[in-house]
Amino acid sequence: MANNNNLQLDELDLQILDLLIKDCRTPYLEIARICHVSGGTIHVRMKKMEDMGIIKGTRIILNLPKLGYDVCCFVGIFVDKTSSFNYVFDEMQKIKEVVELHITTGAYSIFAKVICKNISDLQELLMHKINTIDGIQRTDTFISLNQPIDRNITL
Repeated sequence: MANNNNLQLDELDLQILDLLIKDCRTPYLEIARICHVSGGTIHVRMKKMEDMGIIKGTRIILNLPKLGYDVCCFVGIFVDKTSSFNYVFDEMQKIKEVVELHITTGAYSIFAKVICKNISDLQELLMHKINTIDGIQRTDTFISLNQPIDRNITL
């Protein structure tokens, strides 16, 4: 949030965001009480931050292993040429196991986070979905063993 001045956020906006980062289910009236303003003010501020694109929505965070998804991986993707990027993005969008996609610097053109139920599903994903996409030259896969830090940025 380096460009706060361009985004026209004030201390109240930042305080609201900080409270929501800690618990996005905090009711507007509770936020209002903590911030010493009215519930209507919180509603207006939230709408403003949504309109500005600062708040992009809300999400539920699932405990994936409890749902049977035990494998989290990162796939480094080498794209054969720049003109292939949009096609690769479109095809990767269709794969439900791909939960994040990043254009990167360094060794890989793209870095994808994928979630699978098991190693067999990962193998199927790599061999028959990702590596068959035209424009992908090759991939490197990194299996996550543990995630000791999982947090949002604090303001």
